[in-house]
Amino acid sequence: MKLGTLKPQIAMLPTQGPATAINPSSWRDGLTTDERGYTYAWQKARAAYLRKHPLCVMCDAEGITKLAQVVDHKVAHRGDKALFWDSTNWQALCLHHHNSHAQQRDNQANRL
Repeated sequence: MKLGTLKPQIAMLPTQGPATAINPSSWRDGLTTDERGYTYAWQKARAAYLRKHPLCVMCDAEGITKLAQVVDHKVAHRGDKALFWDSTNWQALCLHHHNSHAQQRDNQANRL
């Protein structure tokens, strides 16, 4: 007996380009990750920060305990090395809060 193929049960959503598309007028346009400051030195600083601040600050404010995965810059550094390395500008976030917070922050900055 031969089995027939099943039709897809989930409709595909239309795409609008890559999920990581950057605004063409962004300061990041054309720069590599290293050129934007995310070097090995950053990876070490990030790991040390997450060891000291293991929980997402936004989840904590909501009464939820969730491990942070990202060190976010509270104020977008836009290539400013001093602001990039200012640890008082850092916060530990989970992926959900980082992605939603960063998107809101970047959308506001693009409107200026």
